[in-house]
Amino acid sequence: MNKTKNGGYAEAQRVAADPKGVDAGAHFMDGDHAIAEGGLAAGCRFFAGYPITPSTETAERFAERAPEVGALFIQMEDEIASIAALIGAAWGGQKVMTVTCGPGFSLMVENLGLAAMTETPMVIANVQRGGPSTGMPTLTAQQDMMQAKWGPHGDNAIIALCPDSPQECFDLTVEAFNLSEFYRVPVIILTDETVGHMHEKVVIPPADQIPVVPRNNYKGPKEDFRPYQFDCQGGHPMTQAGDGYRFHITGLTHNERGYPAATAEQNKILLTHLIEKINGNADQIIRLDEDQIEGAEVVVVSYGITSRIAVKAMQDARKEGIKVGSLRLITIWPFCEKRIEEISSQVKAIVVAELNYGQMVREVERSAAGRCKVISVNSCGGAVHDPQEILDAIRRAAQ
Repeated sequence: MNKTKNGGYAEAQRVAADPKGVDAGAHFMDGDHAIAEGGLAAGCRFFAGYPITPSTETAERFAERAPEVGALFIQMEDEIASIAALIGAAWGGQKVMTVTCGPGFSLMVENLGLAAMTETPMVIANVQRGGPSTGMPTLTAQQDMMQAKWGPHGDNAIIALCPDSPQECFDLTVEAFNLSEFYRVPVIILTDETVGHMHEKVVIPPADQIPVVPRNNYKGPKEDFRPYQFDCQGGHPMTQAGDGYRFHITGLTHNERGYPAATAEQNKILLTHLIEKINGNADQIIRLDEDQIEGAEVVVVSYGITSRIAVKAMQDARKEGIKVGSLRLITIWPFCEKRIEEISSQVKAIVVAELNYGQMVREVERSAAGRCKVISVNSCGGAVHDPQEILDAIRRAAQ
């Protein structure tokens, strides 16, 4: 397990959630509302956003609840301004979030790169819909998986989580804030229209049962403060504007004080840190849900709403005597390369089901490196898979 001088993520200090932000109990709510509740429970007190289908319900819920907890909700003029406001509010000392989808996410990616470069913690929920362009505003898809990682120009690394239920929308939003605070990185919640609008039971625990990573505020001598530490680790403190600390925040290649230092040597130091603080700590970050992989001949890889459709296909395959296991991706980025490598050496084939023309299957193929067959069950979106499509692929894989 990776360690830092501040402790690794698994050992990061956690406190109980603020009771004012927790609407504890069992609720019947959709995934969009659960994201808002998760943000409030995690300590988010600033939300800047712009309405866009099918994510608007998250903004509406946060706006409704904000006065109850002392939070601030601002409807910005567009998505570009929304994420810019998050960067400012984060350096003003707040935990921050926004929500969007498709076209709005495309507008956000420039400032997403600025947030990655300035190591600004924030959470962005992308409730995916069919695209490209305006596409299908009210219909489901999983077409922004690669954009989440590669949207901003230049090399960088983010964290992305993918819930498959309203309950996980709540749970993973809390986790997204914890990861964002510790690694000082934008964290993206990659949900979809179906999960966003799906109504199910969501249990919100009491505040003292919700572990929250608080903002790590610097407390040392002002003259020693550095807004950045390029050691490829997380757990580094921040300070907020107005507290008397002298520092500089810029999108330019910079030194540990934040001042521009545009040299090839400094660029290597900075980019290595930005990428390796995520990739180098992947074992602590990655979360997977595995079922019956031991002894399986075929493993189905899926995520989000597609993972729930795949359950029926796997049940039917097992009735036919096919030994099939499941690997559900909860953490999308960083990708679970090591686990795919292990699985690919043990099975005949991996079936990858997703609501796009084939995005994450490329990552599976790369990691499997020819050790087994990889079969794509893709869809252009607009509706979830018919389980029969996945079952047919499992049958082919088992031959």
